[in-house]
Amino acid sequence: MKTVRSYDVIKSPVITEKSTMASEHNQVVFKVSDDATKVEIKKAVEELFNVKVEAVNTVRVKGKVKRFRGVVGKRADVKKAYVTLAEGETLDVSTGI
Repeated sequence: MKTVRSYDVIKSPVITEKSTMASEHNQVVFKVSDDATKVEIKKAVEELFNVKVEAVNTVRVKGKVKRFRGVVGKRADVKKAYVTLAEGETLDVSTGI
């Protein structure tokens, strides 16, 4: 896999209370491209962060319908990846790549 594709697969880390609790179980959460497969996500994380990935679980989050001043709008759909790192591996997503 090329490095350019790796940057296209991994969009950004997810920094929320739930993702912080997942880090206690050696997991990291990323927003990923909608067409990315689990194998592509695993290769991209291993290539970009130099860590060993044990498993990848993906979730599609449907966008909410919101109203602003009576105008109906919709948030974008997002695909998230829960990446489980191998035992002894650590990854700090608060630092830049």
